[in-house]
Amino acid sequence: MEVEDVRRLFGEAMQEIGKVIIGQADLVEGVLVALFSEGSVLIEGVPGLGKTLLVNTLARTFGGTFKRVQFTPDLMPSDLTGHNVYDLAQKRFDFVPGPIFTNLLLADEINRSPPKTQSALLEVMQERQVTVDGQPYLLQRPFLVLATQNPLEHEGTYPLPEAQVDRFMFKLLVDYPSQQEENAICTHFVEGRDPRALAGFDLHPVMKPEDVERVQGAVQKVIVEPQIVNYITSIVAQSRSWHSVSVGASPRGSICLMLAARTLAACYGRNFVIPDDVKQIAPWVLRHRLLLRPEAEIEGVSSDLVVREILDAVEVPRS
Repeated sequence: MEVEDVRRLFGEAMQEIGKVIIGQADLVEGVLVALFSEGSVLIEGVPGLGKTLLVNTLARTFGGTFKRVQFTPDLMPSDLTGHNVYDLAQKRFDFVPGPIFTNLLLADEINRSPPKTQSALLEVMQERQVTVDGQPYLLQRPFLVLATQNPLEHEGTYPLPEAQVDRFMFKLLVDYPSQQEENAICTHFVEGRDPRALAGFDLHPVMKPEDVERVQGAVQKVIVEPQIVNYITSIVAQSRSWHSVSVGASPRGSICLMLAARTLAACYGRNFVIPDDVKQIAPWVLRHRLLLRPEAEIEGVSSDLVVREILDAVEVPRS
């Protein structure tokens, strides 16, 4: 697969998802870039903005397997990973795989389960395998977690451990649609197309798991010049010493920023990364990796504002 094939596949997926999701172009683009990079995504937004609908729609356009898990306080780690069951007839333990054995895993309202359950995803998101009773089991490829959470309601929720948050390649924010976009959303219902029944939208799979693996091979051919690498590491290094940040991004942030920038360049039909690719991706990669100082939070400083300030401060390499 060549870069031009990646651009075509990306365009077809955007068009197919656009049959259901009105607006939210950055969100859809971010999810597709994450899929092509095989990186997990944390999607945050108030209820009713289409977070779960987006993932369900993506699953319809992707020919791989899809599982959804509703995270609740009583969810146990074995409910995700699977468990061993004793077979009386065979006199042995047989492994029963959990929903985590899939290509796309929707972790709906992930922060409603306690840390013990959330930690079951740590090995899975980093190493693409799960260990049960000392036995490792490899997952299908590609594999990514698409998690959702509500930023407003904190009663009955558990903050995600920092180690798990860092394993998400992107954190994408969902905002309210414009009135024009909301008119189009309501028009879907008027015309008899209910997003709760996606069969009425005539969605077709435009890619298969092997296509995504070929995309990843094509992305490896995208050129990243040394000055672009230096630009990426300079941004991440600034995040560690910025005056309003107590803890900056780790080297994993630099790697995710580089991988995602390469994928975005390929999605746009280029075989080389430019600074604008890095600038577009930077908020998605860094916003959840920065811990702000308490005094900065009191003053209303946000992670996105800090990322914009850092991008303005770091010198952009010239071509």
